[in-house]
Amino acid sequence: MTTKNSILLGTLGKYSDRFHTYQPEKSFSDRLEVAKSIPRTDGVEPVYPQDLGHNGENVQILKDSGHEVSAINVNLKGEDLFRAGSFTNPDASVRKKSVDYMKKAIDISTEFDANMISVCPLIDGSDHPFHVDHMKQWHWAIEAFQEVSNYNSDVKISIEYKAYEVRNRIILPSMGKTLHFCDRVGSKNLGVTMDLGHALIEQESPAAEMAAAHDAGRLFYIHFNDNNRQADWDMPVGSVNLWETLEAIYFMDKIGYDGWIAYDVFTRAGKGSDAISHTFETMEDLRSLIAKIGNTKIQELSESGDSAYVAKELIKHLL
Repeated sequence: MTTKNSILLGTLGKYSDRFHTYQPEKSFSDRLEVAKSIPRTDGVEPVYPQDLGHNGENVQILKDSGHEVSAINVNLKGEDLFRAGSFTNPDASVRKKSVDYMKKAIDISTEFDANMISVCPLIDGSDHPFHVDHMKQWHWAIEAFQEVSNYNSDVKISIEYKAYEVRNRIILPSMGKTLHFCDRVGSKNLGVTMDLGHALIEQESPAAEMAAAHDAGRLFYIHFNDNNRQADWDMPVGSVNLWETLEAIYFMDKIGYDGWIAYDVFTRAGKGSDAISHTFETMEDLRSLIAKIGNTKIQELSESGDSAYVAKELIKHLL
């Protein structure tokens, strides 16, 4: 199937942890220019409000760049007002602010015909027992997304679930709970951003969760990266979990997904632009490997039930 490659613009900017800075800070304009230089780039995923400005001050810069936009990423964690949560904050005025952020991002997305926002509720959840009122949080979350999804039914609202970080346990940690949440909200334009790294740290099978989201009609967006299943390191695609990644790509194409794939990949060595470029090439090579194995052979392996035989045959195709 035909998919399009998008770059999360944050991957081209500053990258640091508590101990070291690996990549230098770059302005929004500079990151847009760098994205233009990366082969196989079809579009970008900017962040609201950090990239675009609270009132859309930088929207024209993005328009002038000529980039397509896959989705607007809404940051509901970075500012101090969200310290106790965004749409689950005990303060009703903060919950309203989070809804307003998503509505503004929706408006901006329509200016680029993207018609999709992606929201990762990293700061909504709990850190320890008796930290929050879980029922209140759940109902506040439902109310918020009902309002947002009803704001413009032509725009998709895609929730990027994650198990932990910033909160020790995020309110929507898994594919199953997020799909249940979408059903509770009840809006057809509410769905899921499938981030492979987030599935891995939740000990999920990315391909299986992708199939479930597709069956529910809520697989709106896909992020590719990798990690060691212990933390969300945003490593290059296939660098750790080769077979899980290959299976995810196989099922993505099998179910006919033809939307955007965004790449949330950071590097501690070399340039961020090179890491993205290498990742695009890796995706092409993994698809070539799938073609080399062949759909008929993959189906036979899946039906064999013989783990040793499956491993032998898959590895043989690497030679």
